[in-house]
Amino acid sequence: MTTKCDNCPLRALPLFDDVTKEETAFLQRFKTGEFVAEPKSEILVEGASSAQLFTVLTGMGLRYKTLSTGERQVVGFVLPGDFIGLQSGVMGEMGHTVEATTLMSLCVFNRSELWSLFKSQPARAYDMTHLSATEENLLGEALVAVGQLDATGKIAWLLHRFHARLTALRLERNKGVPLPYKQQDVADALGLSLVHTNKTLGKLRDAGVADWSDGRLIVLKPAELARLAHVTEPDLPKRPLI
Repeated sequence: MTTKCDNCPLRALPLFDDVTKEETAFLQRFKTGEFVAEPKSEILVEGASSAQLFTVLTGMGLRYKTLSTGERQVVGFVLPGDFIGLQSGVMGEMGHTVEATTLMSLCVFNRSELWSLFKSQPARAYDMTHLSATEENLLGEALVAVGQLDATGKIAWLLHRFHARLTALRLERNKGVPLPYKQQDVADALGLSLVHTNKTLGKLRDAGVADWSDGRLIVLKPAELARLAHVTEPDLPKRPLI
């Protein structure tokens, strides 16, 4: 069954901005269906054009670029509520690949209708600009973490970001949030070796700060994790949902 926009489970969360009934009706017309991606399947492919844009309803994925050597660089993680494919919609092709880590369900939008959204729904067009700026800001924070923090700070920053976002998505169960990625994914994203990543996660666990195991992240000392991550801002700000 296709999820109706006015019944979207994400839209009810405090993390996302409110929209009017008229705007919801437009988004319903903009939406062409839903797509289910199996784990490890490619949703968008680096260097290719896509006729579709997506919003993640459920599940998690990875963004990565592939080097000429065949190695990859993880450039981001995809979580529920994320809007993906705009790069192809504006620039003609994707600069990175988006791959499903878990089973994912995604709302599908027709890229050819993108211009009509800008013409008839300027507030929603602004939302897309907002999402793009948010992504740019997050990449800037990641670059600071990778370039300026030690291994403990880097991993603390990433775990703090995951915990904050997944908690805001109301995915917390039994004091933990799902984190189905591999240690290699984190190592690739932060420019660390797998061995160094494993040892650093062990130190955070032994110190009673955070425990990431069996696909779940439990933050035992939130304030200490934030301190190690050099994060000082309050709760996540509200964000648009396309």
